[in-house]
Amino acid sequence: MQDLDNYRKELLTIDLVWANVFAFLILVPMLFVFGLPYYLIWYSNADFVSFIDNIAPIKALYGGLFIFGILILGIIVHELIHGIIWARYAKNGFKSIKFGVIWKMLTPYCHCKEPLNVRQYILGAVAPAVILGFIPALLAILSGNLGLLIFGIFFSMAAGGDFLVIKLIMKESKDNLVQDHPSEIGCYIYRKVK
Repeated sequence: MQDLDNYRKELLTIDLVWANVFAFLILVPMLFVFGLPYYLIWYSNADFVSFIDNIAPIKALYGGLFIFGILILGIIVHELIHGIIWARYAKNGFKSIKFGVIWKMLTPYCHCKEPLNVRQYILGAVAPAVILGFIPALLAILSGNLGLLIFGIFFSMAAGGDFLVIKLIMKESKDNLVQDHPSEIGCYIYRKVK
């Protein structure tokens, strides 16, 4: 653990309800950024009715279970990505990482118990959006795979809370440290005392 005697600590948090609402609000720009190019390139394949028909009647139960399983697995991987990146920079590695769920909002989380510098924290915060959201959506645009597009857009939305936290700390000095809040969406910022 770093010596924090020369730092001033401030709590920065985001309302959990707002974070969940924001995740749905970013659907519109995600549809514009990823959905519009997909549609313009693959418009003949962008038939949502046929997509639903492919998983309908007999396949509906298995298709629904498959999609639910993919989403649950993706959510777990999302939190693992945070943990892997942050553990790489934490002095105590994975011993400093904690996973859990805020049950009243059904919100899983990954928490790093020790402060990281601003750049390291932002890398760990944005990584799931890039790996599970942006990259699959871009691959969908290149390949015409509608399922991959939906996956990418969903996991871009799932990073809504991460984007809000990144916005809170983006303008912080590189000398400042960020420590994840253990039970809320947000962090403690440690600003170096001059």
